[in-house]
Amino acid sequence: MNAATITRQSKSNLALAFISLGRERKRDIIIFYAFCRVIDDIADSAELTPAEKQLRLVKWRHMLQAAAPDESPLARDIRGLIEKYSLPVGMFEEIIAGVQMDLSIRRYATFEELRVYCYRVASTVGLVSIEIFGYRNAGCKQYAIELGLALQMTNIIRDVGKDWQDGRIYLPQEDLARFRYSEADLQDRQYNERFLHVMEFEAARARQFFARAAAALPGEDRRAMAPAEIMASIYRGLLRQMELDKFRVFEKEYRLSKLEKAGRIAKQLLKSFLNLPPRTSV
Repeated sequence: MNAATITRQSKSNLALAFISLGRERKRDIIIFYAFCRVIDDIADSAELTPAEKQLRLVKWRHMLQAAAPDESPLARDIRGLIEKYSLPVGMFEEIIAGVQMDLSIRRYATFEELRVYCYRVASTVGLVSIEIFGYRNAGCKQYAIELGLALQMTNIIRDVGKDWQDGRIYLPQEDLARFRYSEADLQDRQYNERFLHVMEFEAARARQFFARAAAALPGEDRRAMAPAEIMASIYRGLLRQMELDKFRVFEKEYRLSKLEKAGRIAKQLLKSFLNLPPRTSV
């Protein structure tokens, strides 16, 4: 399966953001995104044992630097991207390390622990992406870090119920304790005032990261970062949708309609063309 097929089948919001890119950069970001999907799918596979998952991820670490006899075309393409954009191999290894955390870690005691995970699986993806998008101001790196944290926190809020079914709780234990919402409550899918307080707290954290990302985006790089800003707009809308609906994540799966996504994409493309500053709030 080639990179374009992997991206198309994923039906991800990220794929929609690529509409603003030129042909070459679009091809390259699709290759990178396919790598992220393949790595993530290894960890989520129901057909592989934990040991088999580790072996495949270790093999990918090796393929980042040297060819393997039975490697996929994607591995060669990724090494080509690393050379083309002078990308540190360590950034790709960080993404793999983040995915490996899902194989052994089911709970996070503090947000600082969770932040490491979010940085690896989301911020590092952003740091690679901006190299492909192209930028002039090094301040874009902080923008990528903050936006990655915002997007991943939004994902965590949305997927509380689904993650619990998979045996994982990403909500920091210290936050659950702060609002007296126990793991037993989560197991029973208790939707009450304590749960709402937890979710509101995490949503406020996500909004803070969105605001920090907007503040960090250099003016001269707004057009280049249009794909990232499209993602930011879609996820801000998703967060707002959950807030207005009081976070009924146990009973429904939140997503923006195609019409709303299209409207946000068009609006963001216009803002990028006019070089208008990003929003600093959800």
